[in-house]
Amino acid sequence: MGSKEVKIVDANIGIQEQFHLPVMPKEVVKYLDLPHNAVVVDATVGLGGHSEHILHEYPSILKLIGMDVDQAAISLAEGRLCRNGEKVEMVNRNFIHIKNTVNSMGISCVDGIVADLGISSFQLERSGKGFSFTRNEPLDMRMEAGLQFSAYDLVNGMKRDELEYILKNYGEEKFSYKISDSIVKIRAKKCIQTSVELASIISSSIPRKFHPKKIHPATKTFQALRISVNNELDNLETFITQAVEILKQGARLVIISFHSLEDRIVKKMFRKLESSCVCPPDLAVCACSKTQQITMVTKSVLRPEKEEVEENPRARSSKMRVAEGA
Repeated sequence: MGSKEVKIVDANIGIQEQFHLPVMPKEVVKYLDLPHNAVVVDATVGLGGHSEHILHEYPSILKLIGMDVDQAAISLAEGRLCRNGEKVEMVNRNFIHIKNTVNSMGISCVDGIVADLGISSFQLERSGKGFSFTRNEPLDMRMEAGLQFSAYDLVNGMKRDELEYILKNYGEEKFSYKISDSIVKIRAKKCIQTSVELASIISSSIPRKFHPKKIHPATKTFQALRISVNNELDNLETFITQAVEILKQGARLVIISFHSLEDRIVKKMFRKLESSCVCPPDLAVCACSKTQQITMVTKSVLRPEKEEVEENPRARSSKMRVAEGA
């Protein structure tokens, strides 16, 4: 968590909220490179940190559309950005619906899109949904209403090998077998109901000498469960596909990820969408009729500056990739 905080009071919900600085804001503003009278989408608006920087640096913006699955975050972002008037419009929807959302406003193409894939401090500390292993909350982890399965359902209902698969593939957890085996044995006696209870089981399943030095032993398992509950990796692919379809030629798509699974998907999708042919290499003449949809602006991943990481430690694992409409 960052050492510097900003405070906001939301009159609608009557609380004072503290939230940390957005990650890589200077880079977001720079690489969006918005034209005059731009229409831009903050596809994961959260508490409005990136949007605030964008609106400040590009005062000629015609419209900023903020999307988020979390209604509480939307309410706080509205309070933060309300001074910008009608040029800001908030939508409580998952970013997989970005194309339909923009088109429903009578807009066919946009001048820029940004997505910050990290879970916010607000969600960790104030959601009450069990995202944090340091807070004794019910195991839920659903980021939006209407999702069928919660973390409680997965932890208490999945077979051991299914749990192991999730922890290994979505959390890259080396002790996935030991953790899933412990979970199954303990839930046979009583259901595992809270985040602190689950974190304790995970910590006890990993030999003390193998506990990570910089993160909690439960970090990777909680990440894996959250990704599975919210279908985050498939949703990311859907989002990128739709986002590219509404980018104007030369308009930028900026994506910030926080773990290797997300970054690999962004990298893979950008390469796929940049390619103008997907035919087998031994085919003499192209038969796929594919056209290039983007050009990668950043050929390699961008990382935050040392000064930012010192001021905001949350930024240390962030990675940015940028593409523009072809």
